[in-house]
Amino acid sequence: MTTDSSFTPKSLSASEYALALFEPADTVAILARNRRTGQTVQRITLAETVAGPEFQSRLRNENSAGADIFIGMNPLKDGADGRTKGNIRGIRHLYLDLDTGGQDALEAIRNSPEIPAPNFVLDSSPGKHQIVWRVEGLDQEHAESMLRAMADQFGGDPAATDSTRVLRLPGFTNRKYGEEFVVQAHHESNEIYHARDFTVQDDSPETAPHLGSESGRRLPQGHRSQSEHDWAYAKRALARGDDPEEIIRRIADYRSDDKADPNYYARHTVAKAQAQLEKSNDHVQPEMAERIDVKR
Repeated sequence: MTTDSSFTPKSLSASEYALALFEPADTVAILARNRRTGQTVQRITLAETVAGPEFQSRLRNENSAGADIFIGMNPLKDGADGRTKGNIRGIRHLYLDLDTGGQDALEAIRNSPEIPAPNFVLDSSPGKHQIVWRVEGLDQEHAESMLRAMADQFGGDPAATDSTRVLRLPGFTNRKYGEEFVVQAHHESNEIYHARDFTVQDDSPETAPHLGSESGRRLPQGHRSQSEHDWAYAKRALARGDDPEEIIRRIADYRSDDKADPNYYARHTVAKAQAQLEKSNDHVQPEMAERIDVKR
């Protein structure tokens, strides 16, 4: 783990965080998702506009009305009208979304010799954190491979493994859970990292899979769709003993924006993965042997 001894850690407001992530003239995506009404509003605008008082006031009003507020983690091309992979201008950040493990998981990341010191640590809800590193020199394929590998190794949410991902914007209330929680951002380093600073074994297409062994966290050769990645993630998670219902929850949350029935999709994906593991005689724990009910 590298450290930036000359930097003094500090907390950041939403405006400060947006301008710490991006240059003022960068085009970025802001997402307001109201789970109560089912409405999602995405705005594509400049980072300096996001940081301005008028835009921040609008976001505060939406947050007060029940919306969760998110920011895209990579800049978009000038003139982009959506948050798609084709509209990503470049890879600016790597990140982990820690849904489990709490402070122990966070400390494991801070003390790992395989990844550098985080630039930003967000407290997204009680015991849950989002970790962000500033990077340069990575293309989308390599970045997403590294994101999947880090999520596997450190228990991160597989939802946060694509270049178009949005994460929490600090200073706004997290309304996903029953207890309201104001997201906090801690700026811990000004370093900019490169691929060589991350020594986790990625799951690039060159690495062959062997489920049921330590290398079972690697992905098969060849390019795959997101659905295929979901299926491969489900197989790896089942093979290492994760609770099938938790795997279903993670995939459903990830695919909530692009599937009409994300829960059914996730359950069906995990059921197929479990069937494949059983067919190939991979290591499935006894308590997982019962087939998953895929009824809607």
